[in-house]
Amino acid sequence: MLPWFYARREQAELRSIAEQKRRLMTPDQVAEQSSRVVAQIEQLAAFREANTVLIYYPIHNEVDLRPLLAKYEGQKTFLFPVTHRHSMEVRPYAGEDMMRKGRFGIPEPQTETYKGAIDLIFVPGVVFDHHCHRIGRGGGYYDKFLSKRPLAKKIGVCYDFQLKKHTIPHLWHEPKMDRVVTPHSTIG
Repeated sequence: MLPWFYARREQAELRSIAEQKRRLMTPDQVAEQSSRVVAQIEQLAAFREANTVLIYYPIHNEVDLRPLLAKYEGQKTFLFPVTHRHSMEVRPYAGEDMMRKGRFGIPEPQTETYKGAIDLIFVPGVVFDHHCHRIGRGGGYYDKFLSKRPLAKKIGVCYDFQLKKHTIPHLWHEPKMDRVVTPHSTIG
């Protein structure tokens, strides 16, 4: 494992390259690739068996998992993250009309904080590797949140070009995913 300052520098370089590539995707590419990821997710036992699922609101061409909301409405409780200055909480999804832009301009539910167990957490990331390590956006919100929920299944979601064959730089406190799902593969 690299010293933290080298790991952080390499993470920043990998993050910058992957974010640039993702932002160049067309809306049609995002929709088509996201649809493939959703199809992969629906095949996972962890998803089929989960009652409470944390997803995220996609920004900057991230994989869009929102089709799961309509398809599994009434069958699963979906949660979305809400960020605060140094932390993240989750709230139940109650429809698009209950979503408002939050701290980073990302829509968040205007419902009460959810304090129960979470079965499955879909984690956005900028880069993942075949060992299920993750490089996020850099704020550490998910790292802190995930470290407090060791029993929840953690599934990273990304496009194929965001999944690296080599081990990406990571630090001891950055939780590994249980699986990583791309449009064409499931790792873990």
